[in-house]
Amino acid sequence: MGRECLPTIAMVLVQLGFAGMNVLSKLALDTGMSPYVLISYRNLIAGVFLAPLAYYFERRSEMVITKKVLLQIFFSSIFGATLNQVLYFVGLKTTTATVACALSNTLPALTFVMAAVLKMETVRLRTYSGFAKVFGTAVCVGGSMVMPFYHGPLLKVWASPLHWRYAEHATNTAAPTTGSAAVVGDVLIILSCAAWAIWFIIQRKMSTEGYSAPYTSTTIMSLMAGVQCAGISAALDRNLAVWKLGLDIRLYSVLYIGIVGSGIAFAVMSWCIQSRGPLFVSMFSPLMLVVVAIVGWAILEEKIHLGTYVVVLY
Repeated sequence: MGRECLPTIAMVLVQLGFAGMNVLSKLALDTGMSPYVLISYRNLIAGVFLAPLAYYFERRSEMVITKKVLLQIFFSSIFGATLNQVLYFVGLKTTTATVACALSNTLPALTFVMAAVLKMETVRLRTYSGFAKVFGTAVCVGGSMVMPFYHGPLLKVWASPLHWRYAEHATNTAAPTTGSAAVVGDVLIILSCAAWAIWFIIQRKMSTEGYSAPYTSTTIMSLMAGVQCAGISAALDRNLAVWKLGLDIRLYSVLYIGIVGSGIAFAVMSWCIQSRGPLFVSMFSPLMLVVVAIVGWAILEEKIHLGTYVVVLY
């Protein structure tokens, strides 16, 4: 009974870690940090953090990295790290952390549809479980679409007693976001969820084909993605100064999201996908919204609208 609960406990902790990642990333981006640099640091730090763990836990593994496995890891780095994170963080730059998390609730629906099309999930509408899957997919999509397009009236809640100087500085210096830019950001975040869903499918395919070394595969994937994002930064930022880190929120953000948001989270999710499947892992994403909504109000001074409560209750 205890071991059966481990994947559930692990995924709850992963979502709590992702909630912190969303808040810290938003603060770093609001100071003007390049999203491509943030993502590159994130993946390179994750790779360096995981390499010793991969050696310690999997050095005696009989798993062989064949050309096919290496190609699958490469595509994992494209969809699960580079494409997913670039779209997400560029979108996060023009929207709030809470809205970004709300849109991330489309992930279970996208994963379910892809898994069903590829026959990784069986859909039997006449059974209770089959109906529940389809109904849950509709609820995820419907709830996710409420917050971006319906804010509702501003709710009067008490002011947060927390005043974190990094958050106050980032909030005050952040550029105002126009309506059209926010819509573009919302679309980018939905596309990032589609890329992430593809990563879930690739991970499941790797596990079913017999490759089960999550630390090693995540290490290689992270290092590949770090190099890819560094190339994107070189092409788009064209300024070495954007890589500079001080003893401030930027440094704290890249360390946290590199170690927790990528290093630990991706390894744990890979293990959970192998244990329980891609749909099980994606179902926990709504939990992050509740945490980020609370932290966004408490630290980022985000306004609470009726739409926020509707989505959380949804």
